[in-house]
Amino acid sequence: MSWRTYVMRRWVLVMLLCVALSPTAGCFLPAFSADRAHRTQQLIFTSEDFRAALKTWERFWFLDQPDHMSPELVHGGVL
Repeated sequence: MSWRTYVMRRWVLVMLLCVALSPTAGCFLPAFSADRAHRTQQLIFTSEDFRAALKTWERFWFLDQPDHMSPELVHGGVL
């Protein structure tokens, strides 16, 4: 085995190892700021966006309305 073959095999092995381990390392760019106050604000905004999306989903599919198949009579509006 020549020196070039050894170097090429080692390089391919290192690249395969990098590809295999890269998904476990996470993203190399941070999603949120390093500053504690700014990061807290970003996390609050993100959680509020998720909460608003859930409320929009429930409103679209009428999950926030009373069930009309229930045996109890419900008004469904503001009393």
